[in-house]
Order: sequence, then structure tokens, then C-alpha cells
Amino acid sequence: MDAPPSYYRATSLSSGVQAPQHQIKLSTTAKERELYDNLSDLYSIIVTMDRLEKAYIRDSCPAKEYTPACQKLIAQFKTSQKLLFPTEDPSYVYDFMQQYRLDCRAAVDRLLSGRPATYVHGHMEAHNQGTTETAVECTTLFITTMDALNLKMVAVDNIQLLLQDLLDSLNKISTLPDSYEGKQKINAWLSTLARMRASDELDEDQVRQMHFDLESAFSSFTKSFKSR
Repeated sequence: MDAPPSYYRATSLSSGVQAPQHQIKLSTTAKERELYDNLSDLYSIIVTMDRLEKAYIRDSCPAKEYTPACQKLIAQFKTSQKLLFPTEDPSYVYDFMQQYRLDCRAAVDRLLSGRPATYVHGHMEAHNQGTTETAVECTTLFITTMDALNLKMVAVDNIQLLLQDLLDSLNKISTLPDSYEGKQKINAWLSTLARMRASDELDEDQVRQMHFDLESAFSSFTKSFKSR
């Protein structure tokens, strides 16, 4: 017998026999489905951050893994805020937590602060702090640029600015290995965009390829820091 749907209502009859299960649709339009997807994403980000913070406090997650994971969640959180709320006023987030009974105040405070605990509390070695701060900046820019592609914000002037900021940040990190190809890929895209008009938009194939290149570059970037 097939498992019941994810969402259903079961009504018991007076005789104790359970009535047929009826699927409850949370949405009836594409716009409503998108809203529920965005709410689900925000919920997941907050819960994941809560678990990450607890793991770091208990020394289950080392600083070199905690920092990039935390910054990735912060970047995703900022994007989620823009999709759901009219401003970045924290009260919207706290209202969301109350409505969905989320008891993750420390996690939300971390997300709203925009900085991992390793940076705020100085848990990094002094000579690594500048590099780590720049790495956090790069992580944010990687995710912001990929999010822009996912959200179809693909005008040349918008993407060009994001890629240039990302490349400038990557160039500040002298410890990146010579084998790292991320900068070459970003340079190649900047050259392509320079031949287009500011009002032009990337086509579907270009968006897909750029996202793939950025995802690959970000993965290599993260691995280079974890291997230290």
C-alpha cells in the first residue's frame, strides 16, 4: 500500500473507524507555491544555523569548517530576507520565528549579525585573520552571484559588477594555490561581458554555464581552505 501524502487530514468517525485521508493542498497558484518554498528555505536556514552553532560550541565542528559553512548560511539568509520581507528589519524574522514556533534565537542573532563567531570573538590566529575575513567576503560574493543567476537577475551590468567584486576579493588572497582555476574562469566571463551592452541579458545557456563555472570555482575555493 502506498504511503499517505505529505500533507493530509484524517477525520475519525464516531464508530472509531478512520475516515479516508484527504490531501491538503497548501497552494493553488504558482505564486503561492513559490511563497511556501521561500518560507521553507528560511526555516531550513535557521534550523541549520542552530545546529551549526551548537556543534561549534561543543567542539564537534572545527573553526576551519565552521567559518565557511556559517558564512554560506548568512549569505543564503540575506537572499531569503530579500525574497520574503520588504526590508531587512529584524522584527520580520522574529515574527516569522514566533509564527512557526522556532526556538533558535542564538542562530538568528548570528544570521542577523552577518559574521561567524570565529571572526566576532577572535578565535582565529592573528596572522590568519585578514585572510579569513577576505575568504568570508569571497564566500558571500560567490553565493550572491549564483543567487542572482537563479533569480534571473542576469542583466550584464548587474552580473559584471558582482563578478568584478568577486575577482577583486579573490586577488587579495595570496595563499590560493597556483592550480586554482576560479580566477581564470571569472576573467574569461568578464571578457565576454565586456563585449556586450550593459542592458543586454545573458541567455539560458550562458546562465547555466556561468552557474556551473561559479559552483565549480566555489567548491575548489572551499576545499583549498579546508585542506590547510
